[in-house]
Amino acid sequence: MKQDYLKMMREGAPLSTAQLIFMTMKLSIPTILAQVSLIIMEYIDEAMVGKLGGDATASIGLVASTTWLFGGICYALCIGFGVLVAQRIGAGDARGARSIMKQGMLFSLLCSVVLGGIGIAIHRALPHLLGGAEGVVQNASAYFLVFSCALPIRQMNNITAAFLQNSGNTKTPGILETLMCGLDVLFNYFFINICHLGVTGAALGSAASELVILFPMLYALLVKSELLGWRKGESLRFVKAEIGKALKIALPAGVEQVIMSSAYITSTAIVAPLGSVSLAAHALAITAESFCYMPGYGIAAAASTVVGQSIGAKRTDMRIKLSYITTLSGMILMGLSGIAMFFLAPVVMRILTPVEEIYTLGAQVLRIEVFAEPMFGASIVATGVFRGAGDTLAPSAMNLISMWGVRIPLSAFLASRMGLTGVWTAMLIELLFRGAIFLARLVYKNKKLRAPAQREKL
Repeated sequence: MKQDYLKMMREGAPLSTAQLIFMTMKLSIPTILAQVSLIIMEYIDEAMVGKLGGDATASIGLVASTTWLFGGICYALCIGFGVLVAQRIGAGDARGARSIMKQGMLFSLLCSVVLGGIGIAIHRALPHLLGGAEGVVQNASAYFLVFSCALPIRQMNNITAAFLQNSGNTKTPGILETLMCGLDVLFNYFFINICHLGVTGAALGSAASELVILFPMLYALLVKSELLGWRKGESLRFVKAEIGKALKIALPAGVEQVIMSSAYITSTAIVAPLGSVSLAAHALAITAESFCYMPGYGIAAAASTVVGQSIGAKRTDMRIKLSYITTLSGMILMGLSGIAMFFLAPVVMRILTPVEEIYTLGAQVLRIEVFAEPMFGASIVATGVFRGAGDTLAPSAMNLISMWGVRIPLSAFLASRMGLTGVWTAMLIELLFRGAIFLARLVYKNKKLRAPAQREKL
């Protein structure tokens, strides 16, 4: 009989380090596979569009940082409501968890509709504001328009997956998001090659695959979930206090996403004057590099779940041990993925674009940044640990200091002297700094948590 270690933790049972590692990996692996699948979707979009030429690739790269900004704001709501669901489940309050879930789904849908409307309103002006070349702006505008229209669909997928993950079910969203990757290939081929819609077809393909997957994702949450499934007699009503708690967690995370995405937008603006080749190489190298950090985000999601539930169950001992286990696991996996990417960089870039200038420059800068992957992993997973505890303000401030105090000034300084290589060197230095400050805070917080328990023993 398989042991449900997450349930055992909630019930106060002792768990060994080996069992905690097994539980972490069991939760992480489906999420990692799902994250990798989502990145493969980006690869598919950019590889198919890359065959249309450098300008087509640059058009997606131009608005990529803005799509991250919009997506990041929506994702912050997933964090806010998801953490509360995990903590309620950990405390044995499944009914309360379901109440928060329903409020979160409706509130997130309304916010994504508003944000999508803003995107529709600015889609024509945005590429010009970002400094796009004349041959790039039209496709970039069309791509961003489709993205904005489909944002509510993407948000419902994201928050449904987040609730399933925070309840301890990472397998279902992992399978469905992997399937979404396969559907993206089919829809992209249809819209790009058969309908001849080019860059717009890539955006439509992604939106169509997300729409198809949304229905089984909702079914898994609202019908099949043992803890969160819909119950008769439990009507939907907004509880001001619960929404306030969720927003208190989500707001700093949302500000963090704005800070990070605005920094990425600024980085794009720094790169754009270097020319279409540099802009395309920069965008594709970022997509390629994302393969390295997806294991970190997968483990970070698991860290939020286990830390949130350990807090709800009042298991401080488990919270401390799990914070170190998950963070170290993320560092190791991302270090290994960085080593692999160093050797595979030219192959990966050739898959994404047939243009020799672009893939040569992209592989060159990609090999610079991979040395920071272990420390980048530390910052990603430590953020997941802090979020599971509802602590989002300090990580947001740390990211603000790191991005705007280190990366952006250094990128602007080095870009004029070293070109795109200078921008990526600045990225390397900043990620090393970011990982160091996140590790320092993790150790400090755990020492504070351990101190009361030690005093009780005395």
